Amino acid sequence: MINYLKNKWGIENSLQFAIVMIVFAITGSAAAYLSKPLIVLLGLDNLSKIIYWPLRLLLVFPIYQILLIFFGYIFGIVSSIIIGKKDKFIYNFFLKMSKVFTKSLIKILTFGFYK
Repeated sequence: MINYLKNKWGIENSLQFAIVMIVFAITGSAAAYLSKPLIVLLGLDNLSKIIYWPLRLLLVFPIYQILLIFFGYIFGIVSSIIIGKKDKFIYNFFLKMSKVFTKSLIKILTFGFYK
């Protein structure tokens, strides 16, 4: 499995693979950490959990994408990350989920007037 990912992402050795995994871990943690203050800043922290969590997840996705390129640049692996994102099933799944959540959230927040 690791060799398959190395070939797919154009990684030459195990150290680079470890760096890619560290970048993914740091990026995910940082995106989750930064979404909380952003929710508080927007004043959305007092909403019910049914609305709060989809909103927070919708904020995590774009923050994650930006931070992934940022941390990839810092660690020198931007090309591996961009190649890995081209045909990633999980990325496409979450992109579709975020679109569904966005449409549902817009309907809820506009009381069904905006379709």
